[in-house]
Amino acid sequence: MKVNCKARMALLLLSLPLLLMLQGCPDDEEKKEKELEQEKIKADADYDAKAFLRTQYMDVYYWWRDDVIDRNAALKPYDYDIYGFFDAMLYKDDRWSWMCDKEYYISDETGVYTGTWGVSLGQAVEYYGDYGIRVRFIYPGSPFERFGVTRGAVMTGIAGKNIADDETGFSSDKLKIFQDNYDKSPQTFTFRLADGRDTTFTASKATTLSTHTNLITRIIRPEDFPGLTAPVGYFNYLAFKANFLGDIDESMSMFRSNGVRSLIVDLRYNGGGDSRASDTLMTYLAPRSAVGKPYVVRKHNSYLASLDKSFQDENNTELVGSNAAALDLDRIYFITGAGTASASEMVMNGLKPYVGDKLQMVGDTTYGKPNGMYVLMYPGSNSDYEAYLKEDFSKLKWVFLPIAFFNQNSRGESIPVDGFIPDCYRPDDLFHDFGVEEESIKACLTHLVTGAYPAFTATPRRGNGTKVAVRPGLRMEVAEDDPHYGRYTVKKRDF
Repeated sequence: MKVNCKARMALLLLSLPLLLMLQGCPDDEEKKEKELEQEKIKADADYDAKAFLRTQYMDVYYWWRDDVIDRNAALKPYDYDIYGFFDAMLYKDDRWSWMCDKEYYISDETGVYTGTWGVSLGQAVEYYGDYGIRVRFIYPGSPFERFGVTRGAVMTGIAGKNIADDETGFSSDKLKIFQDNYDKSPQTFTFRLADGRDTTFTASKATTLSTHTNLITRIIRPEDFPGLTAPVGYFNYLAFKANFLGDIDESMSMFRSNGVRSLIVDLRYNGGGDSRASDTLMTYLAPRSAVGKPYVVRKHNSYLASLDKSFQDENNTELVGSNAAALDLDRIYFITGAGTASASEMVMNGLKPYVGDKLQMVGDTTYGKPNGMYVLMYPGSNSDYEAYLKEDFSKLKWVFLPIAFFNQNSRGESIPVDGFIPDCYRPDDLFHDFGVEEESIKACLTHLVTGAYPAFTATPRRGNGTKVAVRPGLRMEVAEDDPHYGRYTVKKRDF
């Protein structure tokens, strides 16, 4: 079809209003989208906290900053709750970073827990194949304590229903009964105690329970174990907390006054904590020849190091401090497990260059956390941080713990991401209280006496020997099953 010039001009003139109308639509849509976005921002009570987290913390401190900064810039904070937004910003291989609210942080810092049974529960599945719900440890003052419940006791009933791993097995129904009823208070429980007696009682959760980090401090004497010729210290240490440095001092003083030269440090349930506590412990455990030498070097991302020289490697070397009360040990054993993480691993890694084979690990493979984080608060102004450092948490809302650095010892060795493999393997022996008959403690003492570890002869409770396969769906959730378990935190921060 041919169109003459006049016709083409008419068509063009007719098209102009339509074109102008079409051009106006995107502007209107864009305005509506911006208005809608502003409404979403106003409706998001945590929007400012999320924005602060992204620009002030993740874009600056995060170890994988360069890998995620462009992707994170495109994220819409109002599309997530604050936990979801934090997780969305993490690097794909980051299994360590985490965050918490004010209540969790204060409880963790002070050791004061509310509404708790005051026990840690687990299962002796590895090797033993036993799915019974057993007490791993119990805090002094636990509501269960006065009923004779100790480590090794097994919960066989709850709310009047059987949950024992007996000849009928430990079914998914039994696990569900436990999960549905354990948090209810008051509650009726049946336990088979460590001495074989059965007891049924009704208890209520402790309203508040004040705990300490040194669960057990004990002297094992020659009369307690065949072949011992000198006292051995046993220190069951649950967490590195700066508010409880006195717990370390108290326990180490006891060892020193009793002439302890061989020490068992039980870290099987210690998921790490504050660097001030690990620094303090190092001053007692390290030989005098290590004083003034580095035990950890913290490596930060290049962006943070370029912003502030205080974050460059040479300014982030922690030295072994001097301590007139150091133990001057001949032998140190660490009891380890899947719950041994972060600061626990860092202390062992930092000691290795200075003590060599005097350091032995007994138990199971550690968690594998070669890195650490700063305690990053919101609100996060200079005045807010000054208040936090004085333990004024009245304005605190959120605590962010993204990985900010990786640790190495004086030889440049890192903690393996798969964890330290112990010198002597032992599964966690939930059938004995913490004493000379408990498998890991007994292995340490035997090695001290004979120079060799004993053969592991414990009888599997299920299966045909060695390690027993896990039956799907029957495992409880315990702390170290959490991908964010474990931390090594440093309070130091330049405002």
